[in-house]
Amino acid sequence: MTTVSEYGVLYAVARNLFWVTAFLLCSCRNELGTAEKLDLEETPVQTVDNMFVVQSENGRLQMRMEADVMERYQNDTMSYELFPKGFAVFGYNEEGLLETEITAEQGRHVQMEKDDTEKWEAFGNVVVKNIINQEVMETDTLYWDRKNEKIFTHCYVKLYSPDGYMQGYGMESDQRARNSVILQPFDSYGVIVRDSTEVRIDSVNFIGPLIKKQPDPVR
Repeated sequence: MTTVSEYGVLYAVARNLFWVTAFLLCSCRNELGTAEKLDLEETPVQTVDNMFVVQSENGRLQMRMEADVMERYQNDTMSYELFPKGFAVFGYNEEGLLETEITAEQGRHVQMEKDDTEKWEAFGNVVVKNIINQEVMETDTLYWDRKNEKIFTHCYVKLYSPDGYMQGYGMESDQRARNSVILQPFDSYGVIVRDSTEVRIDSVNFIGPLIKKQPDPVR
């Protein structure tokens, strides 16, 4: 026979179980709601640390790319990669010499699904160097049209070269930065007279003259 006190204990246990179950159901619903709000298009499908990519053709090095972090995103119309911690691109000429170097604080590579077009964008303290021509270009934003093999920007640009200094708005060039043209220059200057005996040395690719090995002394 169940006493009154025993009924009180059973009631207390049942009440506690009800509140525990209600709390668990509420917690699960909250977590489910958070999961439902998660936008998969804003979540990277792939993350790569310390990325290092090399592109070559017929055994000849063409390009090298390095980045601390690469995040890949994808939706129904396009896929794109973000480089939130910056990147560096190195381009090599037909002789295999390092010719072009591009660095930026952030970058993005977009590829459209419907027509397979792609676009590269660099943002923040963008520096473009042509090692062989000894030219340095600085801007805030740079675009690379890979299909047409050119780079361009609409932003303010500074260009340093042995022939002088140029600044202005807008720039177009081939992708190797061999023939950079500032579209709206102002307050620039050039070197009119140059020493004809001056010799430019490519300090990056220069390995120096071959030194003939001297024979061992006769003992």
